[in-house]
Amino acid sequence: MSNPRRRFLGWLGGASLAGVAGTPSIAHAIFPARPTSSPTPNDHPEPVSETWDVSWTARVTGKYKAVFDSPDMSDGAALVRAVAWCDQYKEVYGAERTEMSPVLVLRHSAIDLVMTDDYWARFEIGKSHKLRDANGKKWARANPLSARSAGSAAGATKYKLETFLESGGIVLACGWAFRFVSSHYRKAESLDAAAAMARARQDLIPGIIMQPNGIFAALRAQEAGCAYIMAS
Repeated sequence: MSNPRRRFLGWLGGASLAGVAGTPSIAHAIFPARPTSSPTPNDHPEPVSETWDVSWTARVTGKYKAVFDSPDMSDGAALVRAVAWCDQYKEVYGAERTEMSPVLVLRHSAIDLVMTDDYWARFEIGKSHKLRDANGKKWARANPLSARSAGSAAGATKYKLETFLESGGIVLACGWAFRFVSSHYRKAESLDAAAAMARARQDLIPGIIMQPNGIFAALRAQEAGCAYIMAS
């Protein structure tokens, strides 16, 4: 992992990444650069239950559509690249933000990025990922991509998940990897599996949408017309 990337994450959220701990989820996948066709979300049947929210597909309506797949933390690269893609299409083509439909998928070892600072502090997530604060002396106690994280320089707000969501971006979380997140609550609060999942969802950053898993999310975004990029 390059030093410039570490410095960039430190600029974003007061932290630098020395290493990433894996989580029990599906292995990295390779997808085509873009789907062979661009069907509309309504080409799919209605979900057979309300367990999973796929209504986000109806929001993938921009002239330009892309899904940024993040199986690793990778210094928050996926979010940075999604935001940069929108900015650069405006710079090059004059595209307005309303013409852009960016989708961000956080899965595998990137799953902790979907959680609030309370979760990061309580379960010492910075330590488990070897992620230090801006001074490089203590383990990070805040999600470097959350709006609340301390130490952000002026201008870094645009690279926060909450800002991305407010601007119309879509953030999808891997349901399989989220089981690892819920296991912290299961152990700490002596909960059964279902109760632990429900408790973990309370600390999910508002606006992030849970999907069956990250592979489903990335493929479904492509089926909704998104070009694909592994953004880690």
